[in-house]
Amino acid sequence: MPTHPMVSLPSLLDNDFYKFTMQQGVIRLFPYAKARYQFINRGKHSFPPGFAQALREAVNDMAHLQLTREEKNFLRVTCPYLDPLYLDFLEGYRYNPEEVQIEQHDNELQVHIEGLWYRTILWEVPIMSLICELYYKLNHTERISNEEVTERTKEKIERYTALGVNVAEFGTRRRHSYQVQRMVVQALRQYGPNSFVGTSNVHMAMLHQTKPIGTHAHEWFMFHAARYGFKMANALGLEHWVQVYRGDLGIALSDTYTTGVFFKQFDKMFSKLFDGVRHDSGDPLQFADQVIAHYNSLGIDPLTKTIIFSDALNYDKVARIAGHCRNRVGISFGIGTNFTNDVGPQAMNIVIKMTEACPHNGEWTEVVKLSDEHGKYTGSEHMIGLAKTILGIV
Repeated sequence: MPTHPMVSLPSLLDNDFYKFTMQQGVIRLFPYAKARYQFINRGKHSFPPGFAQALREAVNDMAHLQLTREEKNFLRVTCPYLDPLYLDFLEGYRYNPEEVQIEQHDNELQVHIEGLWYRTILWEVPIMSLICELYYKLNHTERISNEEVTERTKEKIERYTALGVNVAEFGTRRRHSYQVQRMVVQALRQYGPNSFVGTSNVHMAMLHQTKPIGTHAHEWFMFHAARYGFKMANALGLEHWVQVYRGDLGIALSDTYTTGVFFKQFDKMFSKLFDGVRHDSGDPLQFADQVIAHYNSLGIDPLTKTIIFSDALNYDKVARIAGHCRNRVGISFGIGTNFTNDVGPQAMNIVIKMTEACPHNGEWTEVVKLSDEHGKYTGSEHMIGLAKTILGIV
């Protein structure tokens, strides 16, 4: 019997852009690799009865999503570095709900994803957005009115414009709902023509005729550690990115194994090849100083490079960072939950992370992430300890 889920997604492209850019890289370089992902309830949220069943129905419903001709044409025109072969693949791609296991024990939710990496890579963001939307719906939480959502977003983007900074919307994974995100992007586009530069959500970018923004995520480097070892993960992750994108999509993520380790491997070649780096954990001002010092030590003008800040940003944090960095290095800001889930109820603190990878002809290997703040570490204590020993992290 077909189910009618309480929440459903409107498009295959209702996902973060870096999932598609990584997917093309995985198809090109690691077509036989497998991956496992797991839901992590950082905020210790309590899930109401029947939640797993509602999520199961929403995930099953995703099997019907397919790339439309209009969407394919949007990608072809907007993202010329996505090759025709990949776009044809995406047109034929269908989510397979059997890759996703969902269980609920009392008020605890468990979600596990397993399958070929090039297929399972697309699940993380939409499942997180479904979990958030269903959580508010099943708990019957009230939010502010549509007019207030628009007004609140208008006020925010006008303040960012006055600050003179570029801002992108990065809030798909922990949005209050599809409807809220759509209103937010609409308001950003309407009221922030001089500061709003795009969104990480490809579907929203197409709807509102703005730029999809993103490059790669931690899982790209986490897989490389499983395949090549911790010491080679950053360097080979960057090398392979350049191999696929030949200079396009040049913002490197620096904190998978701490920024200190990253900059030891981000040598003059990579520093010149990449347009800049993304900050996702730890003290943003210390990070900026580190980046500026790194470029200066290599004889590269930091003002020719960009730092994209994307870690739990709000206006006060952005203002502080902008004041610290102005006229020292290029800056841009990716703001997520503060845009798409600032509508009354408390925002959820959840993630879905790769936990194991199985390279071609290899065996399942645990993966870890060692951010610049310990609260964001993922992986087993044993593997985290091993990684820190191998990489010399005190």
